[in-house]
Amino acid sequence: MDLRKAVKGGKSPEPGREGAESEFIRQFKARPLVYAGTILVLIIVIVAFVFVPVFVPEAGGGAGDRTFGYWNKTPITYVPGNYFAQRQRAAAEQIQYQITGDNFGEMSYQVWRQAFTDTVIHTAILDEMRLAGYEAPPEMVNKQVAQLPELQEDGVFSPARWNRLDASTQQNVWRDIRESIAIRRYIEDVTGLRISSAEADFVAGLGERQRSFSLAVFPLSSWPAGELAAYAEENAGLFITTHLSRITVTSNEREAAQVLKSITDGTVPFEDAARLHSQDSYADRGGDMGLKMACEIAEELENPADREALAALAAGEYSAILKTPGGWAFFRAEAEPYPADPGDAATAEKIRAYVMQYERGRVEDWVIGETEFFAESVRDNGLEQAAFFRGLELRSFGPLPLNYGALSYSNWGYPTDGVDLFPTLSSFSVAELYAAGGEEIFWRAAFSTPLNEASSPFVLGDNVLLLFPTSENEAGEEALASIREIYTSYWVSSTTEQGLNSLFLSSPKLKDRFQTVYRQISGGS
Repeated sequence: MDLRKAVKGGKSPEPGREGAESEFIRQFKARPLVYAGTILVLIIVIVAFVFVPVFVPEAGGGAGDRTFGYWNKTPITYVPGNYFAQRQRAAAEQIQYQITGDNFGEMSYQVWRQAFTDTVIHTAILDEMRLAGYEAPPEMVNKQVAQLPELQEDGVFSPARWNRLDASTQQNVWRDIRESIAIRRYIEDVTGLRISSAEADFVAGLGERQRSFSLAVFPLSSWPAGELAAYAEENAGLFITTHLSRITVTSNEREAAQVLKSITDGTVPFEDAARLHSQDSYADRGGDMGLKMACEIAEELENPADREALAALAAGEYSAILKTPGGWAFFRAEAEPYPADPGDAATAEKIRAYVMQYERGRVEDWVIGETEFFAESVRDNGLEQAAFFRGLELRSFGPLPLNYGALSYSNWGYPTDGVDLFPTLSSFSVAELYAAGGEEIFWRAAFSTPLNEASSPFVLGDNVLLLFPTSENEAGEEALASIREIYTSYWVSSTTEQGLNSLFLSSPKLKDRFQTVYRQISGGS
């Protein structure tokens, strides 16, 4: 390939290709941040010429296998000078001043992993373009190679500088530019979505009204011991405690009956029979299950009606052969059953766990009642005074717009210098609201409750919450215009690209061998 001829007046680009390139440049000037990531591809090519000293973690385990995975059967291999190696070098340059003796291993791993991830995405995009039948026109590649700063002299292409490169380097540079054009075109097509003004206005409108709040938190764990004891008394049969041993046979009921007969007629001690014949987790302990509540025994049985019979066994008595999820089993009572004592901490914890799993609504109803009582106190005494009387610490956060689903610009990994599309709940660091961003019940309470009044109580996670909107303001036209600009120019494109990357990294076309190969080349275990 004679680059000088191509630059000096060789073949012209194919019809329409030069126009497409000009269109790309026009769009880049209009929306630079959308294409900032793609320009990195060209920078990577330039890195191949610039050998600035940089600390790059080297493989400590010798040459070995450096194929870290495959994309659609194409190997993702580290070879000095290839794309993987360039990305490793670039990643190392980014963090070179952060490396210390203490964090070398961690930083080395991050460098190699980032290089691998970048190479997977690079390879995947090229594969997609190949499947689509796209190939960058040679004339376009020649022109972009000739424009590389390292090949310029007095502002024009220098054939002498090009000829000083060996044939292999020339070939690699030309290939890298060709690939960069294909990748640029792919990202342009995927992320260059046209956003209607109506859509932009709708999104901006979500940030028009912003509220600040006080929050009262009532944890479900505040359900008191007295309520727990009352529940235990009402459902005493569930919490009868007994000490049982068990033998499980998985083959058939008849064999289980034979084992039971050998025990009851004195041929084999129960403990020996358990170690010899039982096929469950208690076999090595001679069948000993320890202390069990009746509600826990029910989990061992397919027929819940068998629970009461087991809980009622007197010391030394055997059960009938019972069907269990693991096979056929029989039980022996090691002691007399006795009622649960809710005053015992361990017993109370078991009862509480049962209620939270099977009767959670009872706890929620009680705690909601407490929040309603508190809301009445707020109406009579004011929020701060009511919280003081109850010893309740209020949380405060805001201002917050109606940002259902957390539409955050910076949360998608794009550099924004601190600019978000909207503030998000997570930005206020209120732990009880961590999962509220996608919960309609939260947003309904937040924006339908009148100012300085208590919202209806609602359950979120393991808490019942009360919101108190304390103030509201409206964003000015300048702020809304900024939101429109961020949304149309940056946010949609960047989030689309991030989603695309995630799609590639989770694709079944990717065979990820990174952990195995990295351990080998780094000498790790």
